[in-house]
Amino acid sequence: MHDELIWDVEGWRSSPAAALEAQFNRVAADQMAALPFYQAHMPVKACSFQLFEGQWVGAMLTPWMLELVVLPGPDQQWPRRQVGSRLALTFPAGDMAFRVGELTPELHYVACSLMSPLDPHLSPEQAIMLAENSVSLALSLPVRRDAPVNMSRRSLLRGKVA
Repeated sequence: MHDELIWDVEGWRSSPAAALEAQFNRVAADQMAALPFYQAHMPVKACSFQLFEGQWVGAMLTPWMLELVVLPGPDQQWPRRQVGSRLALTFPAGDMAFRVGELTPELHYVACSLMSPLDPHLSPEQAIMLAENSVSLALSLPVRRDAPVNMSRRSLLRGKVA
């Protein structure tokens, strides 16, 4: 017997940031606030959500963690995977390990933990900046360290760097 994927996770036509914030605020109040690593001074904030290769990519900051999050974009349809299952995605910054999460049937997503629990020395402003920079870094052009580079001045002036 094999598991068949059910293609019923519809893509978001516009940013899912507000829906994520609302649901993570509910999780914060209902399940997380009493835990010792919960940092009440931290906001619940969906940061820098943008379309990348047809999917919504952004960072989710909460009082207990920071994650890179991917949800289906406009005209996308994802299979509903088992919550907690893992998959690898390739970003410009490299391969990253994600786990499947679901807050509601519409908020089926994959997330890569960046910091859990949060560093207690971070201010809310620093944490938001870290979240925004994490998205930028994940989507940045890759740097190849193994490519031969000709650094002579003549090559540089002629536009022949490699």
